[in-house]
Amino acid sequence: MSKSLVSDYFSCISDTLPYLKSYFGKVFVIKYGGSVMSNPSVKLQFIRDLCFLYFCGINIILVHGGGPSISKWLSRLNIQTKFKSGVRVTDTQTMEIVEMVLVGKINKELVLSFNLEGVPSIGLSGKDAGLITARPSSNEEDNLVGLVDNVDIRLLNLLLANKYVPVISPIASGNNNKTYNINADTVAGAISSSLKADKLILLTDAPGVMRNLGDSSTLIKELDINYANQLKKDSIISGGMIPKVDCCISALECGVKSTHIIDGNKKHALLHEILTDDRMGSMITL
Repeated sequence: MSKSLVSDYFSCISDTLPYLKSYFGKVFVIKYGGSVMSNPSVKLQFIRDLCFLYFCGINIILVHGGGPSISKWLSRLNIQTKFKSGVRVTDTQTMEIVEMVLVGKINKELVLSFNLEGVPSIGLSGKDAGLITARPSSNEEDNLVGLVDNVDIRLLNLLLANKYVPVISPIASGNNNKTYNINADTVAGAISSSLKADKLILLTDAPGVMRNLGDSSTLIKELDINYANQLKKDSIISGGMIPKVDCCISALECGVKSTHIIDGNKKHALLHEILTDDRMGSMITL
């Protein structure tokens, strides 16, 4: 590397100092969607970016999804994958596979990745220490899609105080002792709300909120709740982006300082979003 490139490299690092100073000791809840886990090199870069933030003194909680992996394993076991209104239909048979893949496979792979980078992490589901209490999302028989009823933050505070990174699968049990599959965005939003986190960041496979769907040049980089609600009324925010935006709005109303929706398929998207003024995604604030 030439001297000029080295100089530019360290200048870039130096430019992040004001952001890192303001983030030191703060809590970031980050949702890592299953749709952005397929590229191994991007996945590794994402893990290392999180480790960088950890070593800069930021308290990180990672909530992960795993939809594509679940679908793959259901196919291997000749179990039909069904969706209703964009949500996976989770009956008792499907729930067994969902829990196996999310808690037993994806969660532990992520934990191992952190540990190999020298970041102590703990793999959890909502069942551990009663972290999350779930309730059914409908009265349909054998419907194990859940909603968050309560978050007990005591374990999370204990882990963060001792410099661990909690890695959380969106699986929880209800007061009826049934196991529920909960949308990972919903879990991340509920945890960030309960902790009154400084940031909620949703990594997905879309650039963020766009005025024209499919045209990334129309990305709206900053918007407040009022503008977001107006875009929903105008059907500019539509489809799968609606629950993500609603998750952000709910978190903000519960005391989260800022929320972000970014494309996790882009290398260093997370660092670019929070350590520069030139955002790669959409930041929603009060």
